[in-house]
Amino acid sequence: KLCEGLVRVLERDGRACCRTACLETLRILSRDKRVLGPVATREGMLILAELAGLQEEGDRAVEIVDEQVVVEALKCLCNVVFNSVAAQQKSAEIRLAAGLCARLRTYTTQGLSHDVALFSLRLLFLLSALRTDVRACLRQELKAVDLLISVLEHTLGIKWVAEFEAESDPKSLPLPLEENERVMEALKALFNLTLSDTSEEDGAHQLRLITAIMRHLLMIKTQTEDKTEEAHSHAINLLSNIPVSCLDVLICVQSQGGLEEFNGKNMDAIEVLLDFMEKRIDKASNYKEGLTPVLSLLTESSRYHREIRKYIKAQVLPPLKDVKIRPEVGTTVRNKLVRLMTHVDTGVKQSAAEFLFVLCKESVDNLLKYTGYGNAAGLLAARGLLTGGRGDGQYSDDEDSDTEEYKSAKPFINPITGHVEEPMPNPIEEMTEEQKEYEAQKLVTMFDKLSRYSTVYLHLHNMCF
Repeated sequence: KLCEGLVRVLERDGRACCRTACLETLRILSRDKRVLGPVATREGMLILAELAGLQEEGDRAVEIVDEQVVVEALKCLCNVVFNSVAAQQKSAEIRLAAGLCARLRTYTTQGLSHDVALFSLRLLFLLSALRTDVRACLRQELKAVDLLISVLEHTLGIKWVAEFEAESDPKSLPLPLEENERVMEALKALFNLTLSDTSEEDGAHQLRLITAIMRHLLMIKTQTEDKTEEAHSHAINLLSNIPVSCLDVLICVQSQGGLEEFNGKNMDAIEVLLDFMEKRIDKASNYKEGLTPVLSLLTESSRYHREIRKYIKAQVLPPLKDVKIRPEVGTTVRNKLVRLMTHVDTGVKQSAAEFLFVLCKESVDNLLKYTGYGNAAGLLAARGLLTGGRGDGQYSDDEDSDTEEYKSAKPFINPITGHVEEPMPNPIEEMTEEQKEYEAQKLVTMFDKLSRYSTVYLHLHNMCF
């Protein structure tokens, strides 16, 4: 009844202070799914949309009269849409997404306040996540992918120095907190819109432009380390939706060079991804959501792009020298990944094993050299490669050279554990002759008992038949 009364007041009373108070109350109530009936109607959603300035008027955005009312209405819409399936349906019917896109187009041309832009992007994310029909409309009719690209370019202050290369300034200030928040919401919405139907033929230029923006995002810092990691996480999730053939944009940066040059390619972004992966491994929690996306991205990039694979292998699986320690023991990235190959979570161990397998060009012999048979058995069994061979991937024919230390130790390496084991001490070396004779007599006695017991067992077994 309270929600119903608030909706009636919002419809009739035009005073800004009254509307703000009602909307603040409704925002708190809208967290409870059980009281949303009066709001999750066509009339209720139209009232909130009008107060938020999102009613559809062609491509033109409604002018914002009272910003506080608009912000509170947007917050209410976010809560109601998130908590009510009926509200989601009505949002699609009244074309709330069209009003949001019209509003966000003014963001890149005229500018919007932080709160209006932030909650508009958040509502767009919710609609794109919860309604597949709205998602399709955003992609095709409303051209929301191009719109969100423009939002990211504007928020990040990107200046293009080449077709797919943003200007990079190592001395630039960290991305401010408010800009970072808007970027996160835009990335989440863009992730939903690129979740399916992202073939390169649909728009290679658009997909490569997204990849270039994600590269720029990977190379900048925010106000805190946690916020930087969060930004990189969203960038990685979005890159996972991009066709792998477009990911060469990550390394084809010609104008400015970088700290990491490898075979003429700029590997700065790949180095950031590797650092991110290692940090997530070191956290030792939530591997499925936190680690597997970056592992999958690095695996597919390595499978398709030779330069990326060779660079990552040089960092993760450098030529072996010390083979006296088990592959899973130690603090190197290789040691950490090999430990994950026997993780209790099937998805995690498969991702880690597949990553190392691709770095080894899907060669069983190469993989066993770095992991040992025991750690790799799960992957090899799943692939039907327990007896050796290669996977189905196509790789260059260049061979990896072994170090002299590895060549000299290779005959003594235990293939199961993947390392040179210390020789076991001979138990009879320090025994006296009397002790040796005593142990030999015990062994004879045990053989005698075993022989007699086996004969009795066989006799009884034959009698049963």
